[in-house]
Amino acid sequence: MRRLEDGDTASSVLAEFLGVLDGLDTEIKAVYLDRGFYDSKCLTLLQAHNCAYVVPIIRWGKTIQHELSEGWSRIIQHDLTGKLDGHSWTVEFPVYIDCTYLNGRYDEHGVARHGYAADAPFIETPRDARYHYSKRFGIESSYRLSEQAIATTTTRDATVRLLYVVVSLLLQNAWRYLHYEYVATPRRGGRRLWWWPYKEFVNMVRRAAWTALAVRRAVPANRPPDDRFYR
Repeated sequence: MRRLEDGDTASSVLAEFLGVLDGLDTEIKAVYLDRGFYDSKCLTLLQAHNCAYVVPIIRWGKTIQHELSEGWSRIIQHDLTGKLDGHSWTVEFPVYIDCTYLNGRYDEHGVARHGYAADAPFIETPRDARYHYSKRFGIESSYRLSEQAIATTTTRDATVRLLYVVVSLLLQNAWRYLHYEYVATPRRGGRRLWWWPYKEFVNMVRRAAWTALAVRRAVPANRPPDDRFYR
């Protein structure tokens, strides 16, 4: 993680992180990005690094608007043109268009069409693209869950605020590891996760911190409280 600074673009941030991943001894199965990374530079970077990727597309241009306004689930070829220092190039990629019935959800009817720029060996159909991209929603859930343990502050120092976010995410990772390794029951077909909410884990950490730091939770009184302290 790092904080964004003035002058950062989606492609520059992506290039930095892809460079970090190239230097690690780990295998990247796929890169899941939100629609903010849907542009020619980012897609070119992903292809240059030979990364499998899934990115929801933006309705740029009449061609893709037309493709997403009619028809059924299908795979099409699409391209974007980019410019840099007076030079232009075109990047081509497959777009998986997945159609689902709304069935009255959100007070809408008819068919919803979702397009994904995807290039991965495990994606063969538009439904595969939508299914695999839905795994990214776990990242959003992690951020919402981290709000239960993030420190509150009034400082405007971006470094301090980023530190608090990182600590909250580390706490969540510790909870997930402990939950899977020590609370879950091994069994055939996968471990059985027992009920242990994240909020309870945070309260346990808080009580342990109070004990370790010898937090005073009571003060001596020279006389017992009178009736005004009772309801």
